[in-house]
Amino acid sequence: MGDEPLAISIDSGPEGEPGSRPRRILCRLCGRPLTGADSRRTGLGPTCDARLHPPAPDIRTRRHEVDQDTLPGIDQAL
Repeated sequence: MGDEPLAISIDSGPEGEPGSRPRRILCRLCGRPLTGADSRRTGLGPTCDARLHPPAPDIRTRRHEVDQDTLPGIDQAL
């Protein structure tokens, strides 16, 4: 979503008047009210957003050492 303009103003009231009470926006996944500006902008709370977009696995944790035989033709005295 990045820099896209919002279809509604987060700070505007029900009639779009600045200064009136902010419009209540609910999470699209669980229905709880959203309070943070980023959450209101995306329409997902932090928990639901993390559930839909889990962090990428760290490839460094999957590395492990493997015992290998010496390659033929390679001298061990190096």
